[in-house]
Amino acid sequence: MNVSTPLFVTFAGYLLLMVAIGFWAWYRTKTFDDYILGGRSLGSYVTALSAGASDMSGWLLMGLPGALYLTGASEAWIAIGLVMGAYLNWRFVAGPLRLYTERTHNALTLPDYFTHRFEDRQKLLRVISALVILVFFAVYCASGIVAGARLFESVFGIPYAQALWYGAAATILYTLFGGFLAVSWTDMVQATLMIFALLLVPIIVVVSNGGVGPSLALIEQVDPGHLDWIGAGGIVAVISALAWGFGYFGQPHILARFMAADSVRTIPHARRIGMTWMILCLGGALATGFFGVAYFSANPGQAGPVDANPERVFIVLSELLFNPWIAGILLSAILAAVMSTLSCQLLVCSSALTEDFYRGFLRPKAGHRELVWIGRLMVLSIALLAIWIARDPDSRVLGLVSYAWAGFGAAFGPVVVLSLFWQRMNRNGAIAGIAAGAVTVVLWKFTGNALYEMVPGVIVATVAIVVVSLMGRAPSQAVQATHQQVRLALKESGY
Repeated sequence: MNVSTPLFVTFAGYLLLMVAIGFWAWYRTKTFDDYILGGRSLGSYVTALSAGASDMSGWLLMGLPGALYLTGASEAWIAIGLVMGAYLNWRFVAGPLRLYTERTHNALTLPDYFTHRFEDRQKLLRVISALVILVFFAVYCASGIVAGARLFESVFGIPYAQALWYGAAATILYTLFGGFLAVSWTDMVQATLMIFALLLVPIIVVVSNGGVGPSLALIEQVDPGHLDWIGAGGIVAVISALAWGFGYFGQPHILARFMAADSVRTIPHARRIGMTWMILCLGGALATGFFGVAYFSANPGQAGPVDANPERVFIVLSELLFNPWIAGILLSAILAAVMSTLSCQLLVCSSALTEDFYRGFLRPKAGHRELVWIGRLMVLSIALLAIWIARDPDSRVLGLVSYAWAGFGAAFGPVVVLSLFWQRMNRNGAIAGIAAGAVTVVLWKFTGNALYEMVPGVIVATVAIVVVSLMGRAPSQAVQATHQQVRLALKESGY
């Protein structure tokens, strides 16, 4: 393994900083509430950047630039759909969910919220939603493991099987000990690193090509189709790309950031920070892949690694265009993106197993210390499962992410939105929506239809919720009273 000293130093320094934050958070974690939601203490800045970093995983610096490099401008519709969905999520879901989860027995997880929101004494909602989290997050965590492995494989020249363990080790360590506080504070550092990298790389690429005009001319020479906003997939592909935005309403790791905000009044300021960060990062990722086509057209001798795997375009450009010290920082941004999302996902899986299964069924009176250590054990278990799923060296980051994103968006998105705004929704409607959305995504994947499985999944889940709720009895007076109190409190807060 031949690694330059600057690269090794920057990577090692970054990893040590993340682990140090994890141990600092360990001393701040006193209760299970602290471990799962940080005691609902996040301010607007940390809430915004933590939500953004937990959202934008390794696919932002690898999968999305790779898609633009391979296909062209038509892939930008994914980013447009994500921006629209993220704004609506911040605007209409964040505040109500923060308040509602506090009013419903201080719910710590999404399954916990569903259980108390609909007075599910049989705990069917808790079991079904926790199972959905475990299934789709196992795939989602695997995507992060793959992205980290690709980075270590490319940068350090080590075999993929060995890179899997190196890529996951630091993330597992600080999540294992520090819990939610460690994840949130490291997210803030990682988000800052990501936006620096995603603004700098495309600017230098365009300058190296001689400017925007010459870059576009080079891209057109390679393939005029790269400039086509519709692309070979037609309108179905555009709808599928825009449908990524629906996924935001059902992502447990992003919704957990809203639940952890210190108050509803924090949300509007956090929204402005978060959306600005997101738009700049997505724009940088799109530009990196798109103008990377022009760079490698002018320098065909350097295109080999990217042609073999387009998802390496950001990595290769960073290594070619920058001083090794700067390249080390830029490549650490990929690791930051991977670690920020993977840590959030591991923690959500851990909370589902600990809060919704262990305390919910096995040890209802378990103490905080016991629950924290069970949570740590669950983090390790889920991480090992994700590494096992990611063991295939031919895995593609964007493919894994798109499937898990659709699963959560369809299973939880309609349930979350309607539970916040529709008083008439009942427990059976919620169960029907979660089951219908998840099953539709799984079955649609096997049909081979070009339409993204998110679209039929969200439609079927929404119809199932409405029909089953209207066919059954209305929620109890207590449930309806809580709903009205939440709406009134939101109105009084000016949200």
